[in-house]
Amino acid sequence: MGQWTDAPAGAPAGFPARLGATERAGDMATAGAGDMAAEVAEAVMDGALRRALGGDPDAFRTLYRDIQPRLLRYLHALAGDDAEDIAAETWLQVTRDLPRFAGTYDGFRGWTATIARHRALDHRRRAARRPPPVLVPAEDLAGLPATDDTAQHALDHLATNTALALIATLPPDQAEAVLLRAVVGLDARTAGQVLGKRAGAVRTAAHRGLTTLARQLEEAGQHPGVQHPGVTRMADLALKDMR
Repeated sequence: MGQWTDAPAGAPAGFPARLGATERAGDMATAGAGDMAAEVAEAVMDGALRRALGGDPDAFRTLYRDIQPRLLRYLHALAGDDAEDIAAETWLQVTRDLPRFAGTYDGFRGWTATIARHRALDHRRRAARRPPPVLVPAEDLAGLPATDDTAQHALDHLATNTALALIATLPPDQAEAVLLRAVVGLDARTAGQVLGKRAGAVRTAAHRGLTTLARQLEEAGQHPGVQHPGVTRMADLALKDMR
């Protein structure tokens, strides 16, 4: 085994200056092996990059598996908990622009990191423009009023149900025509395709159905005692909207 040589002048006691010949040779061999392994790994990834540029999905997955863990750590430093979302956006842009990339795997990693950084900075700018969230205790939410009119919503629902019940009393061809035209909102040609009929036949059936419904509602208004079950003034309004 090699021996340490004398320490240089001024070095602390016991400090060796350099290794003997055997130790120096061992260190050089280890360093050389490490450099060779790195070069082999780089060559492998360069090959994967070339295949990915040629459209090989397995090669692209190789690139992704090598870069993604490090990319996430980088983005966590830039954007915190939003790192994974930004990484997803980054890879989406990478896959879109990949055919335009030219260079080595080292260049590819830099290109990917550049895209990720730009995405992260954009995210931070958007976040800075958003107003800070206002924390509200959960118990306070129960007392907040709804944005819609609950009573009006109930009346509208009643009117719709009443109108549908009235449509159901029509002959089947008229009922379907009215539903497709007035409820679903299809034009006559499209409704005819659904029903396997000509557009003119659908128009005729819908017109007859709506005429029948209008007559029923008019009779119900003139003779309240013989009103159809569930027919109300709101139903009248709903059917006017449907014609």
